[in-house]
Amino acid sequence: MENLPVEVVGNILSRLGGARDVVIASATCRKWLEACRKHLHTLSFNSSDWPFYRDLTTNRLEILITQTIFQTTGLQGLSIMMDDANKFSASTVIAWLMYTRETLRRLSYNVRTTPNVNILDICGRQKLETLLLAHNSITGVEPNFQRFPCLKSLSLSYVSISALDLNLLLSACPKIEALELVSPEIAMSDAQVTIELTSPTVKSIYIEAISLDKFILEADSIECLHMKDCVLELFELIGKGTLKHFKLDDVSVIHLDIVETAENLEIVDVNHFTIVWPKFYQMISRSQKLRKLRLWDVVFDCHDDDDDNEDDDADDDDIVDLESIAVSFPQLTHLSLSYDLKDGVAHYSWQGGTTQLENVTVLELSWTVMNDVFSIWVEELLRRCPNLKKLVIHGVVSETKTPEDCQMLATFTWSIVQLMRKYIHVEVQFDYE
Repeated sequence: MENLPVEVVGNILSRLGGARDVVIASATCRKWLEACRKHLHTLSFNSSDWPFYRDLTTNRLEILITQTIFQTTGLQGLSIMMDDANKFSASTVIAWLMYTRETLRRLSYNVRTTPNVNILDICGRQKLETLLLAHNSITGVEPNFQRFPCLKSLSLSYVSISALDLNLLLSACPKIEALELVSPEIAMSDAQVTIELTSPTVKSIYIEAISLDKFILEADSIECLHMKDCVLELFELIGKGTLKHFKLDDVSVIHLDIVETAENLEIVDVNHFTIVWPKFYQMISRSQKLRKLRLWDVVFDCHDDDDDNEDDDADDDDIVDLESIAVSFPQLTHLSLSYDLKDGVAHYSWQGGTTQLENVTVLELSWTVMNDVFSIWVEELLRRCPNLKKLVIHGVVSETKTPEDCQMLATFTWSIVQLMRKYIHVEVQFDYE
C-alpha cells in the first residue's frame, strides 16, 4: 500500500463514501491524510452512519461536518442526508455549499435548516450533473438565474413546490434526462390540482405517491415512464413515439392516454391496476416491438365511464384475448399473467384462435385462488409456447391451511409434475408466499 500513488489512495477513500470511514482511514498515515485532503472526490454524511450522532449536540455535529468538508479540495460528490433529530443553522449549511459548489457534480441534500436554504440560488449556474433534494421547499423559480446547464438527473422527494415552479425548474435544466418525483407537496392556486410538465430532453421519469386531478406530460424524448402509488383522474403523455418502457404499480387513474407515444413500446408492466381491457389494448396494440408484457394482480373492469349506455357485450370486455396478444406482439419473449376467475370464467381466453407465441421463452403465471382450471390453463399456454425455456409459477398459500387446501395443492403439484414430463426442456420454478 505504501507504494501506491497518492491519487490512487484518494480514489480508494472516495469509494468508501461514508465520512466516518474516510476520517478513520485517513488517520492511517500522513500519505493517506494528504490523499484525503487533496484527492478525495466523494464524501457522504448520513445520520445513520454514526450511532452517536443522536447524542451529539447540533452545534457539535455542525463543527464535525464543517471540519471534514473544509479539509478537502475539489469534491465532486457530496451527500448530506440528516433525519429530523437535527436542525442546522442556515449560515453553516450555506458555507458548506459555497465551499464545494464550483467543483460539485453530484449533490444529495436532505437537511432541515432555519431558515430554509435555497439550493437553486447557491448551486445554479454551476457544473452540477445530479441533484437530489428531500424535505425541502422551492419557491419563485427564476429559470434565467437559477439555471442548471449541466444537470442530467433531478430527484425531488417530499419537496414543497408549486406546479408552475416545477415546470419552470424543468425548463431551467436544458440537458435533463432523468426526473424523479416522490410524494411532492404541490401548492395550487385553485381547487383543481393540475400539473403540466414539458421537457424535450428527459428520457426517464419516475413518479411516486402523487394525488392529482390532471397530470399532462409533454416529453418528446421519453423512453421510460414508471408510476407507483399514484391517484390521478387524468394522465396524458404527449410525445413522439419514443416510449419503450411503461410501468404502472398500484396506480389509480380514470383516464389514461399514452396512445400517441406507444408505438415503440418494448416493455409493459402493470401491477395492481384496474383497467378496461379493450381500451388498454387499443393503447398498446401498435407496439410491434413489445418484448415483455406483465399483467399482474390486475382487475379487469367492463364498465367504461365515458359511455352512458351499457353495451350488450360489456361482459366480454373484461376477457383478455390471448389470440390478439399473440398476433399483435410477434416479438414477445416474456409473458407474465396472474390468473383469476370471475363467475367461474377465466379472465384470459384464446377466443378460438390457433396462433402460437413463437418467441416466448419465459412464462410467469400466478393464481389468486387455486383450482383445477388453473392447471388446464397452464397446459394450454405451454402448448402455445413451443420455444419456452422457463416457467415460473407464483402462488399464495394460506398459513392456516385446511385439509382441502392441502389436497388441492398436492393435486396441483402432481398435475404440474405430469405436465412437465411432456415438456422436459422447460425449467420449472415455484415461488409460493
